[in-house]
Amino acid sequence: MNKHKIEFFVGLFMAIGMLCMAFLSIRIARNEFSTTGGYEVQAIFTDCNGIRSGSPISIAGVEIGRVKQVALQDYEADVTFMIQAGVILQKDAIASIKTKGMIGEKYIEITPGADEQPIAAGGRLRETQPAMDLEKLISKYVQGNLSKPAN
Repeated sequence: MNKHKIEFFVGLFMAIGMLCMAFLSIRIARNEFSTTGGYEVQAIFTDCNGIRSGSPISIAGVEIGRVKQVALQDYEADVTFMIQAGVILQKDAIASIKTKGMIGEKYIEITPGADEQPIAAGGRLRETQPAMDLEKLISKYVQGNLSKPAN
């Protein structure tokens, strides 16, 4: 009888543990991809290699939002992202694609502008800078063409 009690409690403990893991997994997924409590902003990049839905948006190293969608518009990348409520972006802010480390994850870094007018919800950032293409840079260095302008 004692053996059956131990097996029952071990099974119960495992079931509770699995339920807790499922609950926490769902909570983490919902919080990470939540789009409530913020506003949308768009930016057009000539090249957004490495940026995808869920990529972080930051100002001064502090995450302020996530990329919601990346779409092709007139042969350029139309990136829509959600910015947290309370974060105000100026109309002349600059969106740049950066890399964490040498070959790490790509993210969008926002450099605040000097304009006093904030960008409205659903607005578009005018100034963007694509990511530096390390492969092209190394290729130019190897070929000795660093002084020539990029195509």
